[in-house]
Amino acid sequence: MTGENQTPEATGEVIDAVTGNWVDRYAPAPWRPYLRLSRADRPIGTWLLLLPCWWGLLLSMLHDGRAGWHDLWIFTGCAIGAFLMRGAGCTWNDITDRHIDGSVWRTASRPIPSGQVTAKQAFAWLVAQALVAFCILLTFNIAAIGLGILSLLPVAIYPFAKRFTWWPQVFLGLAFNWGALLAWTAHSGRLEWPAVALYVTGIFWTLFYDTIYAHQDAEDDALIGVKSTARLFGDRSPAWLQGFLVVAVTLMAVAVILAAGDAATPSLLVALAGPWAFGWHLQSQLRRLDMDDNNRLLRLFRSNRDAGLLPLPFFAIALLL
Repeated sequence: MTGENQTPEATGEVIDAVTGNWVDRYAPAPWRPYLRLSRADRPIGTWLLLLPCWWGLLLSMLHDGRAGWHDLWIFTGCAIGAFLMRGAGCTWNDITDRHIDGSVWRTASRPIPSGQVTAKQAFAWLVAQALVAFCILLTFNIAAIGLGILSLLPVAIYPFAKRFTWWPQVFLGLAFNWGALLAWTAHSGRLEWPAVALYVTGIFWTLFYDTIYAHQDAEDDALIGVKSTARLFGDRSPAWLQGFLVVAVTLMAVAVILAAGDAATPSLLVALAGPWAFGWHLQSQLRRLDMDDNNRLLRLFRSNRDAGLLPLPFFAIALLL
């Protein structure tokens, strides 16, 4: 049987991975289960973890009115760290959910429930990723290092949230947007209110995109007793998503004003176009929402990479003005 004719079950591919992703096509076979644990075959999560970092870095630079070579390393280090910590977080999630994932169609093909790796092997992989990420963190200032260590708390709690609250997406938001605080502080050496506003922006953005994502599993989650905002909101989800959108865009605009309020008017106006573009994209997602179409739900979720990228050129141009 050729590789082209093999089923995902035979090759170990994960059902909801991007078709033709680099892990399944090019990675050495022994590494594939570990890279799948890290969701390297599904890069959207790395983007969603990384983008708040880049927001925070650019707005911190705009706030201070300065940029240096070390900021280029912060930019790059955040990208590498996001890949590693997203991988470590997903590995931790799969370890804690190993008795649940096998009961859900979309997650049954993941490496642990499908038998590609053991929980002990997965834990060793988690530690390896976290240690490399910690080495990168050590190149930042003391305040950023402290924030990086503190970020482990929401990361550790998140996989258990769906067992005790209908709002696990809040805990995901707390973990996934921590980079807005860390990158701001890595540049400026101190945590300030614009970074906090940006952090809360990200939490509401996470509520938006992960509620869309969770609707894929709503039926399976109901059968096994897993909680989510998708199950909590049900048919009322579009109204809730609209509310999350408005709050996220408003808070991003507040963060911009707090960060660039002392800048020249053209710079501030250009920076404020970032939240507008971000909100425009989220609104376009909402117009296309169909909670009964899992393929569309997944496409909308993945499109949040583009939503999060849109503010960046406006922040960068504002910095140059």
